[in-house]
Amino acid sequence: MTRGGAAAKLFGRDAELEQLDAFVATAAVGGAGLLLTGEAGVGKSVLLDATAVRATAQGARVLRAAGVEFEADMSFAGLHQVVHPLVDVLPRLSERYRRALETAVGLNEETPPDQLTVSSAMLALLTAAAGDRPLVVVVDDMPWLDRVSAVVLGFVARRLAGSRVGFLAAFRSDEVSFFDRGGLPELEVQPLESDAAAALVDDRFPTLSPRVRQRLLEDAQGNPLALLELPISLSGRRPGGPPASPPPLSRRLQSLFASRISNLPDETRGPLLLAALEGAGDLRIVRNAAAAQWGSPALDAAERARLIQVDSGAGRLMFRHPLTRAAVVELSTSEQRSQAHRALAEQYADDSERHAWHLAEATTGPDEDVAILLERAAARVQRRGDPVGAMVLLLRAADLSPRPDDRRRRSVMAAYIGVDVTGDLRNMQDVLEPGVLREPPSLAVALAGAAYLLNAHGAIDTAHQLIVTAIETSPDPTDATDEILFEALWVLQALVSFGSRSELVESFHTVMARLRPRPPELIDLLGSTYIEPARLALPVLDRLDAMVAGLTEQSDPGHIIRVGVAALYVDRLPACRAALWRAVEHGRAGGAITAGIEALLLLGCDGLLAGEWDEVTRLADEAIALCEKHNYELLSYLLRFQHALIAAARGDESTMTALTDQMIQWAGPRRSGFVLNYAYHAKALAALGHADYETAFEQVTAISPAGTLVPHAAHALWVILDLVEAAGRTGRHAEAAAHVAAAQATGIDRISPRLALVVTAAAALVASQPEDGELFEAALDVPGADRWPFELARVHLAYGERLRRAKSASLARSHLAAARDIFDRLGAEPWAKRARTELRATGLPSTHEDAARKIDVLTPQQREIALLAAAGLTNKQIGDRLFLSPRTVGTHLYQLFPKLGVTSRAALRDALAEHPPE
Repeated sequence: MTRGGAAAKLFGRDAELEQLDAFVATAAVGGAGLLLTGEAGVGKSVLLDATAVRATAQGARVLRAAGVEFEADMSFAGLHQVVHPLVDVLPRLSERYRRALETAVGLNEETPPDQLTVSSAMLALLTAAAGDRPLVVVVDDMPWLDRVSAVVLGFVARRLAGSRVGFLAAFRSDEVSFFDRGGLPELEVQPLESDAAAALVDDRFPTLSPRVRQRLLEDAQGNPLALLELPISLSGRRPGGPPASPPPLSRRLQSLFASRISNLPDETRGPLLLAALEGAGDLRIVRNAAAAQWGSPALDAAERARLIQVDSGAGRLMFRHPLTRAAVVELSTSEQRSQAHRALAEQYADDSERHAWHLAEATTGPDEDVAILLERAAARVQRRGDPVGAMVLLLRAADLSPRPDDRRRRSVMAAYIGVDVTGDLRNMQDVLEPGVLREPPSLAVALAGAAYLLNAHGAIDTAHQLIVTAIETSPDPTDATDEILFEALWVLQALVSFGSRSELVESFHTVMARLRPRPPELIDLLGSTYIEPARLALPVLDRLDAMVAGLTEQSDPGHIIRVGVAALYVDRLPACRAALWRAVEHGRAGGAITAGIEALLLLGCDGLLAGEWDEVTRLADEAIALCEKHNYELLSYLLRFQHALIAAARGDESTMTALTDQMIQWAGPRRSGFVLNYAYHAKALAALGHADYETAFEQVTAISPAGTLVPHAAHALWVILDLVEAAGRTGRHAEAAAHVAAAQATGIDRISPRLALVVTAAAALVASQPEDGELFEAALDVPGADRWPFELARVHLAYGERLRRAKSASLARSHLAAARDIFDRLGAEPWAKRARTELRATGLPSTHEDAARKIDVLTPQQREIALLAAAGLTNKQIGDRLFLSPRTVGTHLYQLFPKLGVTSRAALRDALAEHPPE
């Protein structure tokens, strides 16, 4: 096979070529993906080449890319190979997609895009490029593709239907990759049959002696690469020499490549090493680096030896086989590699990750300057949403750190990030060796230690003391631009929130008040909207809304989670859902697992309010399984609350009790007020559903006393209606009114429409006629009230109860029926039962469905009389229509009323309103 030219005859590959031709034809019409698998050297690359040539001959445009071992940790390196030839197509995309791809591959320095946006943009780019003619993307050595590129291309490959784009990639059978192979067809390339192997040898090496030919066929065992390369070695042996025991095939093949490379002139081997270490195939970078070293890149000899292919027009350099690249590096000395990496580093901007990475590879001993560059690069990579890349860079920075404290700090930060990636808290535990948390720990060590103590053990007070002390004793506790301090503040606010105690809140505000030039925006918002929303949220909502709006362009799962947490108690989570789902998918795809768990938790919180309880149950189950796998005790108890609250609303008393008892037993000794408040909420809701108002009052006032919205108990905003109803039902009218007054005084009804609904309904519960009716109507008229079905149904129920007691039965029925229908839909049986009981007290059957079911048991004549009576006709009018006497009509009505469960004509009309006479 000759690259870029006509194909030589391939032996024993007719079946594979037929399938590949069919793939290209299918892709040209409606898009398709295919994976080639097989052992090393079996001929996957040759088949990719053949397919590329044949596809081009059929009028398709072919793009080539390849995974590179030395760039497997460099984000978007593989994607750059595909995007670069299509730069002229980028202007056809939407501005958002164009900017996303340009940022991902380094063509601009804008806000890093999220992975889903990059994936969608990549699909749009390939689809647009295929508008002119079919497009085939060919990727060799897929397992060496960097993680982000592999995930993006995996997304694209599974969504090519209707696109006129083909995706063809090669894997070794025993290799794993971040590329998701699920759902894509595979073609396994087998070693050549004996006849085909012999024909290949005879065609390429017709002058081999029979002895060497036989030895070759035996050693190669049908592997085409070995068949082509081994004759060079076998033919060079002295006749009669003793046969050598063959080493493993991969080692033998590497040695064969080495022999071919060793024969190259020195002026070629240097640039070839640059190309091997550069990895991306950027011919300009290689040539410039070579020119700086030797004056000119003499690569012609390597190209003539068929080790590489150079496409000057496209500016690309490709190795013909991955083993060639590995052999080039293996044959070089450490000094030669260092020199090459240093030359490559000079080709990139000083603040780029590639510059730092190549300098690190060129450094053989401790070097703080390079370690600092790597640490800064890690921060940039993490902000781009690639925690894996950040962790790799930090670990290399730790290796190069001359001072033990810096080495430990960078190792611990890598472990801290690694926990988010792997979800395994043992990664952090391993670097927190005995004694490392003794005073005075560095801020990085204290950060990792506090995060570990909080998540794995819920040790709030110990972790709080550790991190506050480390902040106070850090070199500059006022530097708001210190990224480690920023992370420490995030952990500190979490400790304060989960503790939910006034003294913890004060410590947080003390630390924040001395930050210069100003506190970090996101941490400042968390202090207002999450730690003390009742007291501080209202003035900062515009700032939070702007940050939530920015999530559309956000790729960092950690940032998404933190904004979601800030949005939780001020009802901004619905606007965060798309970003939170990206964090979930990022975790599911092997990204930040911890952020994935937290995203599931936040989506569940939003689903509780939105009435999506079955979905909440499913998400909580998924998240709890991850918590149990990775030992996240605290998060698991927060997720248990979601199960407990749904069980409470649906009347599953045993499940609710078991879960809340577990929560209280765990949280009590740890003084975790947050988890305790969750448990009290679930118990109070269960009691309200069963009309046990005294128990409900005891539980809900444990969260916040009547007449007070405790500033440090954010969850008090979720139980306002519970407290006011429980207080009123137990005769504590003054307490109920005081709590409404407290809620109104804080202005929390202006935080969100949902809180406006809740506060207005609570005010209606303590008001007298006619003001109560006006307030109930105002609550129900809140824009978008149906987005919170359970709370909406509770307002309908309370209003209907009030109307029934005021003898307004007809009006009461409409609200009680609305409440019953919503409760039924949610599966909130205790609450639906309350609504049905109230409906029966108005003379209406418990459900329209009951009436519809009962009408089927009537005789045809009784059914017609019932429908006419429900339509408002008198006995005489019904009799005239049916040729019956009014007395007979009255007798029929007397008989059918009990069958339908009604006692009056008015109740009959309401019950059968959905069944008018024909």
